[in-house]
Amino acid sequence: MRSSDTVSKVSTTAAWLKARTKRFRPSVAIIAGSGLATALPELTNAVSIPYSRIPNFPRTTVQGHKGELVFGRLHGKDVVIMRGRFHYYEGHRLNFIAFPVRVLSSLGVKALIVTAAVGSLKPSIRPGDFLILKDHINFMGANPLMGNYDRFFGAMFPDMNEPYDAALRREALRIARGLKVRAAEGVYLAVTGPSYETPAEVRAYRMLGGSVAGMSVVPEVIAARQLGMKVLGVCWISNFTSGISTETLEHEDVLRLGEKVSVKMKALLEKVISSGELS
Repeated sequence: MRSSDTVSKVSTTAAWLKARTKRFRPSVAIIAGSGLATALPELTNAVSIPYSRIPNFPRTTVQGHKGELVFGRLHGKDVVIMRGRFHYYEGHRLNFIAFPVRVLSSLGVKALIVTAAVGSLKPSIRPGDFLILKDHINFMGANPLMGNYDRFFGAMFPDMNEPYDAALRREALRIARGLKVRAAEGVYLAVTGPSYETPAEVRAYRMLGGSVAGMSVVPEVIAARQLGMKVLGVCWISNFTSGISTETLEHEDVLRLGEKVSVKMKALLEKVISSGELS
């Protein structure tokens, strides 16, 4: 897709959404990952728009991803939630994964919270724990900024020295401690999926410095940082990766554990949004 086409589609989609959500000007966005259908903050005066109605938005094909944008208000802030994300493994081009983030920016979003279910690469990081992202390793073989650059989106070569905002990370860890949630900082290693990792891959990823492995997040974060957004990454551990655990992993298992951690995730997200770090 040419850069001029991308800018046009982003502008068209943002204008369409603004016309239908006039009373909201969201400054904060949340991208919800697998298993978190009941973990999202309860917004007042909420307006939900299915992806199928939004120009240039495809349907999400992943079980547990509802596929809608929800606009509303929480603690005096206008918030928009993506209930379901798009993945490289669904067949989308990687540079398309930047598209929804660019639309959010055009709506006025300045801070992005990305959530995801991930597999632990370390025995010390256990299923049910939370991981606050401090860095990532892009092992997806490409970059979402390739092939559609325009100054409208920011610098061609965005700095990634601090992909995840340090102040937001500290605040999320403080809140997690207050909620008595097991949480630590760590590194997200992004792979394409949809197959899970082999034991040999897990050993390699751990040697490279990864704490968890997942199939999303990183393309969204790269796009957000190009746009100058503050980013907070909050992952929940759905399983041990291959070689750490001998159990066979099914996507349904991820969804079931997600239901159990949802109460804590919801509380953490609500407190983060109410904090001064997002003002």
